[in-house]
Amino acid sequence: MNENHKRIPKRIEQTVLNSLKGGVVPRIGLPYITVGRKNEIEALLRDVDIIAEGGASFRFIVGRYGSGKSFLIQTIRNYVMDRGFIVADADLSPERRLQGTRGQGLATYRELIGNLSTKTKPEGGALTLVLDRWISGVQAGAVGETGLAPGDPALTQAVDQKIYAVTSTVSELVHGFEFARLISAYYHAYVEGDDERKAKVIRWFRGEYATKREAKEELGVSLIITDDDWYDYLKIFAVFFRMAGYAGMMIMIDELVNLYKIPNAITRQYNYEKLLTMYNDTLQGKARYLGFLMGATPQAVEDRRRGLYSYEALRSRLAEGKFSRPGTRDLLAPVIRLEPLTPEEMLVLCEKLAGMHADLYDYERKLGTEELARFIQLEYSRVGADQNITPREVIRDFIELLDLLYQNPAMTMDVLLQSEDFTYARSEAVSDQADETYAEFTI
Repeated sequence: MNENHKRIPKRIEQTVLNSLKGGVVPRIGLPYITVGRKNEIEALLRDVDIIAEGGASFRFIVGRYGSGKSFLIQTIRNYVMDRGFIVADADLSPERRLQGTRGQGLATYRELIGNLSTKTKPEGGALTLVLDRWISGVQAGAVGETGLAPGDPALTQAVDQKIYAVTSTVSELVHGFEFARLISAYYHAYVEGDDERKAKVIRWFRGEYATKREAKEELGVSLIITDDDWYDYLKIFAVFFRMAGYAGMMIMIDELVNLYKIPNAITRQYNYEKLLTMYNDTLQGKARYLGFLMGATPQAVEDRRRGLYSYEALRSRLAEGKFSRPGTRDLLAPVIRLEPLTPEEMLVLCEKLAGMHADLYDYERKLGTEELARFIQLEYSRVGADQNITPREVIRDFIELLDLLYQNPAMTMDVLLQSEDFTYARSEAVSDQADETYAEFTI
């Protein structure tokens, strides 16, 4: 068994290796394989401290497909949950945008609320748990302060006052009055054991009421969450979660390239306008205890014809200054551009993965640093690698290599690396990626 990895649970090792081989970022186990990005992580964690003190932040993580955007976002996600934050994440798609004529903005909100996660419920769906724990905590606090027994009307009154203190603060925000009424309604349904009413309130919070009439009949409120105002409710949730005992709320939205892909120029501009509103809110102090991380490709940001830079108000805010350049990026700017991992950093990552693989399958690791260095050298020396190679490509190749060596003990790494099939497959991957990039950005 590999000494460096014996403490990693095998289920985590298996999840990490399977996810990486499939080209996706694992939800768990990231600290075991994090390499590089130290400066970027430190810059983002400074934002986290500001959010916890009542501020807000808005950052774009920009990098090519497979460069590590999603990995960095997931790393920050895990860190802030450990710090007591509530996290909501979503990937944009043709059906999920920031604004749309067919409810695409509301669809993004629903995805975010459905994916609400905490340290104790990291897989999402945490809204009901958060509300129930908050109410239970308020009740326990009131018992401790008053010495009254559960069921005593005086205790109920004391809890009511504590609930009111929270809802009155929330009600000062835009749309906060209805939100506060529903929080209060949820509390009373909780106390009375009315699960049906609790479910209706949760349904409203999730943005699932289609008409104001239905919401009025079932809950007595005349507003519903819509495509136009869903972002206002995220701001309310952030303040409420803070009052419910959490450090703040972090929103993570990846695949911003789907806004760039919108064929209709006017629809695209409406989405960029919504993005500008959210960005301005955070920088002008109109949002509290709230952070945003947005993942995008360079083209989705910098293309002057249809990217974010096609909207002048965004371009003037996000464009790099005169002094930033590769190797000397301003990591305090709103846009963090990911530099490629160096061959040395990729070598360290392969060392970690090799140890993890050996531990998972209980064999004595055979590949030493010299062999790993030869693998990295071959990957980075291929035609077009300086422009097209990404950590995702290298990692997938390497895990496949480990799998084949494990299944064929008589085979050596050098034999595999020198095979025509491997060379051809790697060349095809570079060619396909170039074709995909061309097709992607010539729509």
